[in-house]
Amino acid sequence: MPDFEVVRSTTIAADPARVHALIDDFHEWPAWSPWEEGDPDMERTYSGAEKGEGAEYAWAGDRKAGVGSMRIVSSTPERIELVLAFEKPMKATNTVVYELVPAGGGTQVTWRMSGTTTGVFGVVSRFFPMDKMVGKDFEKGLAKLKAAAEA
Repeated sequence: MPDFEVVRSTTIAADPARVHALIDDFHEWPAWSPWEEGDPDMERTYSGAEKGEGAEYAWAGDRKAGVGSMRIVSSTPERIELVLAFEKPMKATNTVVYELVPAGGGTQVTWRMSGTTTGVFGVVSRFFPMDKMVGKDFEKGLAKLKAAAEA
């Protein structure tokens, strides 16, 4: 069962508090998440805290969007950590971390996802590593986060 980590970074010309607010509130994710635009009929449910630690977001969509949920487990001005759980098309639970570091009047944002591939997905990941499968999505999401924060 291979462990994996996908990491991408960018610098955003916006205050760390502005960037933090876009990540820390799931209601803001449609503005920048690379997966929000895939299924216009996707059902979204928000629960728990309004934002920050304890905030929860669940979705159920078409075959590509699948079914899953996220929960913010910790939130500080420098770091937001989520537990990401997929139910369909394959079951998986991963840790997602956003690190925010002041950088030259802006913010250096690093987006990480780590976990362990198991079952059929473990076999598939030997031929199609997680970095290849979701790395471009992270890059797209960071570009959209940059555009939203700098607007």
